[in-house]
Amino acid sequence: MPPEFNPQRRRFFGIAAMTVAAAEFGMGAIANAKAPAASLAVAKAGGHTAFAALKQIKAGVLDIGYAEAGPADGPVVLLVHGWPYDIHSYVDVAPILADAGYHVLIPYLRGYGTTRFVSDETPRNGQQAALAADMIAFMDALGVEKAILGGYDWGARTVNIMAALWPDRCQAMVSVSGYLIGSQAANRKPLLPAAELSWWYQFYFATERGRLGYAANTHEFAKLIWRTASPTWTFDDATFNRSAAALDNPDHVDITIHNYRWRLGLAEGEAAYDALEKQLAIGPVITIPTITMEGDANGAPHPQPSAYAKKFSGRYEHRDVARIGHNLPQEAPEAFAQAIIDVAKF
Repeated sequence: MPPEFNPQRRRFFGIAAMTVAAAEFGMGAIANAKAPAASLAVAKAGGHTAFAALKQIKAGVLDIGYAEAGPADGPVVLLVHGWPYDIHSYVDVAPILADAGYHVLIPYLRGYGTTRFVSDETPRNGQQAALAADMIAFMDALGVEKAILGGYDWGARTVNIMAALWPDRCQAMVSVSGYLIGSQAANRKPLLPAAELSWWYQFYFATERGRLGYAANTHEFAKLIWRTASPTWTFDDATFNRSAAALDNPDHVDITIHNYRWRLGLAEGEAAYDALEKQLAIGPVITIPTITMEGDANGAPHPQPSAYAKKFSGRYEHRDVARIGHNLPQEAPEAFAQAIIDVAKF
């Protein structure tokens, strides 16, 4: 699919996103929607292309690969990437935060980059609670008691869960697209056609054809998602290829397919996470200070800010960023980094 994204298509995805919000939070989310906050001026990506040498640490069931920046004695910022992206979403964010005195940690999720399972016997499980538990184990392994959290896409859902279930480990949070904690019961409910269409890849992955297709065409699939989710982002081949290499992880396809099948109740989770999923299924309120962000050119399914504002009971602020798509930290690193710095002072 070419990178161009016409206004009618953008309007279509906007309607689809509102439908997703209505299904997840109730139809009143559309009826009572307020005008969005004034958009921030677009902050362009910088010229950083790589991190310093990556590190590895055994944490729980994983041997996690991660990037690190900034002073070791600075306040810890944990940044979590999404699908189908990788830690390079924060390649321009990290230097800004490091220069501001923060100790920045950016781990590869299970199924990405240099992160590996310690045992071949561990299920290749992509359910939401597992990813969040991985990040708590990562903090434990590094001796990090509390961190400022940041994330988008899978990363936003992961930090949302951490903040909801382990608030004592979380100082504050920046979450792109707001509150993304879900449940299998909610995901079984049908949406209106426009919203269902925007989730086409989820249904594709529910089939054996989809699993085989993703395995055979992982990079091409990821590039299609990048283009449709961020229609105004003119990334070059070098930028894409740096991140696409992380998808060559031997567990990536299994983790991806399980994640989306589990959401629809088509795959079993692990009993070890049942108690956590039970807590998440009620849509717990997040109490830590939070800034949510949204790009006004986000072509991926996402709820409207008015639909999730009440999910945050601590000090809260929402920011819109003009001409920015789904991968907000990489497309607007200055705006994202500033949000981290600001929320840390809440």
